[in-house]
Amino acid sequence: MKIVTRNNFYYLGYSFRKDGKVAYRERYIGKTLPENIEEIKEAFLRKCLQETVIKKLNRIRDEFQKEWKRLPESIKKKEILDLSVKFTYNTNAIEGSTITEDETDDLLKRKISPNKPIEDVKETINHAKIFLRVFNENNELSLGLLLDWHKELFEETKHDIAGNWRDYSVSVGYYRAPDWQDLEQIMKDFMLWYNKNKRVLHPIEFAARAHYKFEKIHPFGDGNGRVGRLIIAHILKKNRFPLLVVKYKKRKAYYHALEKDENYFFNYIIRRYINEFKRYLEK
Repeated sequence: MKIVTRNNFYYLGYSFRKDGKVAYRERYIGKTLPENIEEIKEAFLRKCLQETVIKKLNRIRDEFQKEWKRLPESIKKKEILDLSVKFTYNTNAIEGSTITEDETDDLLKRKISPNKPIEDVKETINHAKIFLRVFNENNELSLGLLLDWHKELFEETKHDIAGNWRDYSVSVGYYRAPDWQDLEQIMKDFMLWYNKNKRVLHPIEFAARAHYKFEKIHPFGDGNGRVGRLIIAHILKKNRFPLLVVKYKKRKAYYHALEKDENYFFNYIIRRYINEFKRYLEK
């Protein structure tokens, strides 16, 4: 999506593929850019995506649910455990964990601990526990739940920050996160936005925007990425969509998308999601 200027007038333009062909949509904005241009861009993008992408996402959900319901309970348990290994390995590796995927598999399934830093081992075990609760429980997201996730993840390795909002300033690359003194109100505002939009936005869009907003707030001293990706998992699970694993090998594209604006990140998640689960569209 881009802003186009023509004869001193502004337009929003968006190109996408529909029925194998490139389609283009445009919306007139005016002679000047309005203050709520980001809201206008969101609404325009959502309308364009309704034509094709939303149908694909819902078909992925429906086909996934048909497949899941056919599985015996013993196979479902194995699939969930395999997913916990995959999700835990990738999310921790993105944050610098030294434990490999095979070692994560041994640790979580066979209780075989690798010869790696004890902090990485404990955070792997604790993350998997949280992930399985996200998958198996039906709790509503809240500030208390976010703090509980963070506390359980770090209480054995970074007890001085575990379960607490940060009380100091941080920067991520060139981005400076909001002042810590404003965090309490900012997080309340985040939950207000969350509760207002959880039944309004399509679940994939909602998960992408919630993750983006959370990462920009960066409320914790450490573990923001891991908690933020658990938010994605929580939203997708509650809405019966297959879970998206942000892969360590593709972390550069993920970081690049986070450095852009929210609509860019939303588009990135849409592309990743459809590519990850395109097998459901081929049935």
